[in-house]
Amino acid sequence: MNLSRIMIILAGLLIPLLLPAQSVVNTVHNLSVSGPGTVKAAGESEICIFCHTPHRSHPQSPLWNRNDPGLNYTLYNSSTTQAAPGQPDGAAMLCLSCHDGTIALGEVLSRPSPIPFVNGVTVMPPGNANLSTDLSDDHPVSFHYSATLAAEDGELADPATLTGPVRLENEQLQCTACHDPHRNPFSDFLTVSTLQSELCAYCHQKDYWDNTSHKLSPATWNGAGNDPWFHTPYSTVSDNACENCHRPHSAGGHLRLMNHFPEEDNCLDCHNGNVAAEDIQMQLGKQYTHDVYSRSGVHDPEEPGVVEVRHAECEDCHNPHASRELPAPAPNANGFIEGVRGVNSAGVAVDPIQYQYELCYRCHADSPDKPASPTSRQIEQNNVRLEFDIGNPSYHPIEAAGQNNNVPSLLPPYTEASIIFCSDCHASDGSAAPAGPHGSIYPQILKFQYETADFTVESYQAYRLCYECHDRQTIIFSAGSFGQRVHRQ
Repeated sequence: MNLSRIMIILAGLLIPLLLPAQSVVNTVHNLSVSGPGTVKAAGESEICIFCHTPHRSHPQSPLWNRNDPGLNYTLYNSSTTQAAPGQPDGAAMLCLSCHDGTIALGEVLSRPSPIPFVNGVTVMPPGNANLSTDLSDDHPVSFHYSATLAAEDGELADPATLTGPVRLENEQLQCTACHDPHRNPFSDFLTVSTLQSELCAYCHQKDYWDNTSHKLSPATWNGAGNDPWFHTPYSTVSDNACENCHRPHSAGGHLRLMNHFPEEDNCLDCHNGNVAAEDIQMQLGKQYTHDVYSRSGVHDPEEPGVVEVRHAECEDCHNPHASRELPAPAPNANGFIEGVRGVNSAGVAVDPIQYQYELCYRCHADSPDKPASPTSRQIEQNNVRLEFDIGNPSYHPIEAAGQNNNVPSLLPPYTEASIIFCSDCHASDGSAAPAGPHGSIYPQILKFQYETADFTVESYQAYRLCYECHDRQTIIFSAGSFGQRVHRQ
């Protein structure tokens, strides 16, 4: 055997010895006196005893050395889950015998008295590892994950594909789908890395997700204000992915496991100019806004297409799993409002919308409890769907081109064949403001000033909203039509 071959063989034998050992010994689950963590026994040298015993084990699981807490837990529940979590069982029950904070860590079946811990610790100390008996802010466990469930949900992986590191236990999803108690290569004993939400994607296959900015954006936090990623080790939007908004444990917003409650705080963590380029939070502080602050806990993703309880939340207009920067010609919906529900020109709920106006019609057309128009009109009408009906004698061209084929005041690029967006008039004030009707200094969230009071002295500024599309010189100084002359007087 030549020397090079001997060196190759020796390298093959030595490399595994040089790699960090992947065993419970080097993790905080080693609760013995030799453990690396701060929560550990004062003198007990056995490592496995805190979970396992060869004799007198608990009947729930082979060689299990801990008692069943025997408690009723508050379970996760939301309108958007088709799963039916039951009281914890299987591996989840084993984990909770330490992690619900009710049983002493040193209380094992094979010892007549609890094993003492350093610093007088008995139960799991407060913190992320202590889930308590309230599991409503934690990812659901102990539910049957079947092909039927996956099909009913529409955005879950087929359980037949879960044969790798993320797997089921007796056809149930348990803690061990995400956590391996004996190995900790990714922190938190995770079975798969959470970088770019790789772990989440094993089960959750969200529509639109592959193209959304929340998956792809390289944006970072500028260090101002609150850290949007205080609970993760990652520093870009794309690396945090799902965890930009969600937490699998100890979620601030229990419904749908959001980082925060109220709902808008999950968006404004980044959309305040400190991560995303545009400062939407500042726009929402203006006098006239879609007020996301006034009501909390009213919005529900499963609510009817025609909004029945008046409210506004960011997710009424934006699908966080779909939103992206993708321009579209009027009247089509652009990428920022992709994948949301609305109401079409016939008053029928649609999901998803095809046109921008369908989103606006969801609240501003047939929904109840709309306030009267602040502008006095001959015909009072607060259903904008009827106002823009293309069967009307005239209308602004929101759904289709207007009826008038001779509008000499139009400024380029507008023509009589043009179609416009609702947001061409209703948007944050100023030419450089973020797109969309988030907030304005002008009533009705108008982009520019538009006076409606009688006897207002005409000026460019007073009617700038109109003069963004219509030439003032043509309107003021042209002979124009009879109607134009009368309005000018």
